[in-house]
Amino acid sequence: MSDTRIPTSTFVSESTVIEAPFAEVWHKIKLANFADFWSKLEKSDASHGANHEADVVKWKFIDGTELEVKQEAHSSIDHYITYSVISSKPALTYSSVVSTIRVYPVTTGKHEGHAYVVWTGNFSSDADASVIEDAKFKRREALADLAKSVGQ
Repeated sequence: MSDTRIPTSTFVSESTVIEAPFAEVWHKIKLANFADFWSKLEKSDASHGANHEADVVKWKFIDGTELEVKQEAHSSIDHYITYSVISSKPALTYSSVVSTIRVYPVTTGKHEGHAYVVWTGNFSSDADASVIEDAKFKRREALADLAKSVGQ
C-alpha cells in the first residue's frame, strides 16, 4: 500500500494591512473576544474549569465545531499573542497547532498610522495539505472580518 499523502509545508502565514488605528486593532486581539469580530464564531468565552494559571478559551463555531484554545504567550509590548488548540470536538485530524497573531504599527508611507497584522500557524507534521489550505482560508476570512469590525 502506498502513501497518497501530498507532501506539504506545515506552516501557514496570512497578513494584511488594516486601515484603522493600530491601537484599535490591537485591542481586538483577545482570545475571549474573537466572536466579536470573526463571523465564523458563534461565541468565544473563558472555558469553565480553566485554572487561574492558564488562559483557556472555548471557541464555538457556527458549524458546531468547538475548540479549547490556550494562550501560551502574550506581549503588550511586542503586540502579539500565541495560542495552541488543546481540545477539539470533533477531534482534529492532526496532533497539534500553535498560532501567533502579531500586530505592527505602520510607521511610514501610504498606510502610516494603520495596523499590519500577521497570523501564523505551525502545525504538527501529520497535518495534510487540506488542513493547511483550510487554515489559510480561515485566517484570510478572519482578518477580513477583523478589518470590517474596525470600520474598514
